[in-house]
Amino acid sequence: MNDALARLQARLAYTFRDPALLERAVTHPSYLQEHPGVPESNQRLEFLGDAVLQLVLTEALFQLFPGDREGQLSKHRAILTKGAFLAALAREIGLDTCLRLSASEESSGGRFRATALEDACEALVGAIHLDAGLPAARQVVLGLYGSLPDRLAGAIDADNPKGRLQELVQPVHGNDAVRYDVTKVSGEDHAREYEVTVFVNNRPLSSGRGTSKKLAEEQAAHAALETLKTEGPRA
Repeated sequence: MNDALARLQARLAYTFRDPALLERAVTHPSYLQEHPGVPESNQRLEFLGDAVLQLVLTEALFQLFPGDREGQLSKHRAILTKGAFLAALAREIGLDTCLRLSASEESSGGRFRATALEDACEALVGAIHLDAGLPAARQVVLGLYGSLPDRLAGAIDADNPKGRLQELVQPVHGNDAVRYDVTKVSGEDHAREYEVTVFVNNRPLSSGRGTSKKLAEEQAAHAALETLKTEGPRA
């Protein structure tokens, strides 16, 4: 196991009994193209981890906000589990440095894509659940989130992320530094999903996805803002 995975476990305050589960959680599907001996990517773990994450946060929010109705609780949960939020959480714990990617995915900015980070974050939760069960997964998840009221209070939910990104970048790089490109469209005509990558000075900074280009761009901008909190607008 490499140093990045060791550091990740230290941040999680959790050591895997089965290290292979951790390695699978950080294995992007593209990695299998160049490493045919690797049996599985993190996609199945992502599926499981999404359900575990939803359950853990639903239980926690139910206990924390006894006066809130179902609709408000659902809004709280949506904020805490949306793609940009999970991608930011992944960066906080250094999960981005652990991803196993193909060379082509790496060169195209895959390590910075919010979608890859979101998927890996969910897969990590799923891996912990398989490794030690729901109580362990709950402990790690709630430890990562910390105070849920504080997380909710600090979440940017109804703002203008694209405008905020432009305001942050423009003084350093000028008016035309930020660009949004649609990198993938999937689904049937009535259920499209778009993936958008935001570039700053032609560097892929983050990605987002949504049921419209506008929503995908907003997700990408949210993720970019989180990245620039660490790197600064000169990035």
